[in-house]
Amino acid sequence: MRLSQKADCAFVTIFTLGQNKNFKASYLNFCIKQQIVIFSSKIIPMYVNNLIPIEDVLIRTEIAEISFACDLKKCKGACCTIESEYGAPLLKEEIVQIEGILDIVKEYLPKKHILEIEENGFYESKEDELLTVSFENKACVFVYYEKGIAKCSIERAYFDGKTKFRKPISCHLFPIRVSRFGGDVLRFEKFKECAPALEKGAKNNIKLIDFCKDSLERLYSKKWYSKLKEIIGMKNVKS
Repeated sequence: MRLSQKADCAFVTIFTLGQNKNFKASYLNFCIKQQIVIFSSKIIPMYVNNLIPIEDVLIRTEIAEISFACDLKKCKGACCTIESEYGAPLLKEEIVQIEGILDIVKEYLPKKHILEIEENGFYESKEDELLTVSFENKACVFVYYEKGIAKCSIERAYFDGKTKFRKPISCHLFPIRVSRFGGDVLRFEKFKECAPALEKGAKNNIKLIDFCKDSLERLYSKKWYSKLKEIIGMKNVKS
């Protein structure tokens, strides 16, 4: 279990005990089994003061504070080609959706990626998590290249009007990540490859929460997003 996930688990537990009864008690036991000191005086102030509760979702305040806007000309689509054996997280229902449009999506792919999919499939399970295949431990198997920039073939098919599925929600939300401990916890995942996005966001005064508006509305609803923006606005006024 990664450190960030332990921290998420810790403040989910604290939030559970203090405010929200909808989170399952079983996750308290989970935290204990992971030897997380959930009542440490060092942990409680840090995380209780740095999260925003919206219904059954907890959002780290960094998501509202960080400036971010993708700069593909500089990063070259690095989020799709970060060197790792792990691909993009997938939901079970997304696998079914991709299987239904796979022949269309393959029209955009390099031949070597098509061969990989035909021989080994497009997803795998690692550490109880469903993921897209990482081709040669680098590019997502659904990557194609346009003028040297890595792009998503699933999204290309969507924008060309050939499908109704835009892309996996984990990709759409990036660099926001979702940890699940009885309820969703949203956090910012920092990558050095995204430095140009931080610079562009700061230069153009675009917050991460605004950059990811479409994906957040897709995952939770427009009403949920409006409530989040309202609460952030109130916090900004108070500060």
